[in-house]
Amino acid sequence: MSEPVERVDEQDRVLGVVDRAEAIRRGWLHRVATTVCRDAAGRVLVYRRPETVSRFAGHHDVMLGGAVRVGESYRAAAERELREELGLVVTVRHRFAFRCPGVIAPYWLGVHEAVLPPDPLTVDPAEIAWHGWLTLPELAQAVRRWPFVPDGQLAFGRYLLGLPSGPGASDHGEEGSARGSG
Repeated sequence: MSEPVERVDEQDRVLGVVDRAEAIRRGWLHRVATTVCRDAAGRVLVYRRPETVSRFAGHHDVMLGGAVRVGESYRAAAERELREELGLVVTVRHRFAFRCPGVIAPYWLGVHEAVLPPDPLTVDPAEIAWHGWLTLPELAQAVRRWPFVPDGQLAFGRYLLGLPSGPGASDHGEEGSARGSG
């Protein structure tokens, strides 16, 4: 297998191990973990995918992530992906997981958030061609001008709905036992 992942059911329970390419080709549910990265000022990290990638080449996204490995939790996968793609070791906060219909194939998507330190990012050029920090109004304008990954926009919309409002608002949404225990 080139990239083994756990095939899961409609309730995100593990059915077995399959190759990710086969899961996509057959429309089998598997797990993906992503993270919305913000800075201390609340700006969102936006990036453009390289023209050389097989899916959504040249598209922008706000979700950094990838497939959850066999035996890995959503949170661990999200933190690993940030190490690989941004060169940062950060703790992410699990917000929610949902069954994403996916433009290419369906999957379970674990959505996380992280506040990144002001240190410069060491991006993986195989994954990120450009990156920048945008306020929410700037991001809304960018979405109208630039092509964005559709699944990332769906997940980001759900993320925005769950943001606490007002001073001192608390968060909700820890990883459930079925999702994340791997």
